[in-house]
Amino acid sequence: MIRITDLKLPVNGGEEQLKKRAARALGIPFEGVISIKIFRRSLDARKKDQIHYVLVVDVEVANEKKVLAKVTGKNISVTPDLSYVFPQGKAECINRPVVVGFGPGGMFAALLLAEMGLKPIILERGGDVESRKKAISLFWEEGKLNSENNVQFGEGGAGTFSDGKLTTRIKDPRCRKVLEEFVAAGAPEDILYDAKPHIGTDLLQSVVQRIREKILSLGGEVRFFAKVSDILVEGGQVEGVVLSDGETIQSNDVVLAIGHSARDTFEMLYQKGAMLEQKPFAMGVRIEHPQRMIDIAQYGEGDKELPPADYRLTYTTKKGRGVYTFCMCPGGYVVAAASEEGRLAINGMSEHARDGENANSALLVQVFPKDFGSDHPLGGMYFQRDLEEKAFALGGGNYTAPIQRVGAFLGKSKEGSTVSPSYRPNTKECNLAEIFPDFMTEAMKEAIPEMGKRLKGFDREDAVLTAVESRSSSPVRILRGDDGTSPWAKGLYPTGEGAGYAGGIISAAVDGILAAEKIFSKNLV
Repeated sequence: MIRITDLKLPVNGGEEQLKKRAARALGIPFEGVISIKIFRRSLDARKKDQIHYVLVVDVEVANEKKVLAKVTGKNISVTPDLSYVFPQGKAECINRPVVVGFGPGGMFAALLLAEMGLKPIILERGGDVESRKKAISLFWEEGKLNSENNVQFGEGGAGTFSDGKLTTRIKDPRCRKVLEEFVAAGAPEDILYDAKPHIGTDLLQSVVQRIREKILSLGGEVRFFAKVSDILVEGGQVEGVVLSDGETIQSNDVVLAIGHSARDTFEMLYQKGAMLEQKPFAMGVRIEHPQRMIDIAQYGEGDKELPPADYRLTYTTKKGRGVYTFCMCPGGYVVAAASEEGRLAINGMSEHARDGENANSALLVQVFPKDFGSDHPLGGMYFQRDLEEKAFALGGGNYTAPIQRVGAFLGKSKEGSTVSPSYRPNTKECNLAEIFPDFMTEAMKEAIPEMGKRLKGFDREDAVLTAVESRSSSPVRILRGDDGTSPWAKGLYPTGEGAGYAGGIISAAVDGILAAEKIFSKNLV
């Protein structure tokens, strides 16, 4: 096939118009286009009166070599083969590989191990999707937290109850493998080509179940409510894991994909002498606006056949600290995402349609090891906990979230609002400065008006700030060597976001694939 880049198409343009433009670019008649497939689609809304899509397409023609010989230009080439290639050979493990955690990193490590014939055992401390939905619903409606089965822990990891964003900055070709597996499991096909793909929590819940079913069909074993309480190490080599009920599972290949909220596991690793280090991360609030306001700010007035608008804003304060929006959820909801009693954490979530009344985004301030107030490897984790405890107390308990209007936060107004907070089970008007250290409060107060200059209405006085957004990334890195394993325990593969090596669903999944490949290569026969 022939690839054409930078092909422009009106927002309401259909397949016929796309074929006409592709034929014109190739200098062939319309009838010469046998088929056409979109590889990449992005929306160009820089000029609000000329909003259009910019496409990369793959075109099938009758005589490809002849057509390519006649056309010129950097935007036309042979379509590259991006198929995932499995490592060659056969591998055998003395004991079955163990995967700890069933978020994106663990899920794709397990899937690849299963596809390679190694029949992994997957241990997930939380429950399957259906049990998670029940536990989370009880939490959101009544404030009753299940500390082992919640937004953070369970099948699919924290991403299952989020917007399901699939954007990533990494360029690894394995990203395509991840997207194709999601589509095969029922995700919309447009995630293969949209520049800002997302699945949505409503669809993602069934997608992760189907991936689990595929792993099982290939001989893998998935065990829920199976919390790992200890890792067995002998002579610098991992020997297996111990579950909280006392069961021991022998294995010399353990993928540790625990997620960034497995704080008790971090503490266990530290106590056993694993090599951990502090890692910069970010914390802050969620900010909510009317989605209609965001649409107008990005697209202009009038009804347009466009997806709900999003945004991404960054700002560096006068003192040199970064403030940025993160995980923006068009038409979404702010949700309770705590995993520990007496500590309040929030996150954002959208369904696939993104048709909620509000838009929300994390508004985060960079936090560096020097801010932790401790040289302890888990200092960042303790910093998180401190702010979560303050948020819980300020809200009055029962996981009522403290909120504040932007106007009040900036000292301009204490008026009411037409923007209704979406967080459940409840919210309480508070002074958010009582939660954060001065450097964070000052940074957000400086950034919000500046961001309002770039996105009209971002600093509107009735926008809602909800605290505390604390789980954007891991504050800890579990060290690993070039072979992907821990120097403390060979055969132990720290993987994904919780281990400090990824920053979202796709990058965590790719890291899981890399761990599986290393295990396969290590056990070649």
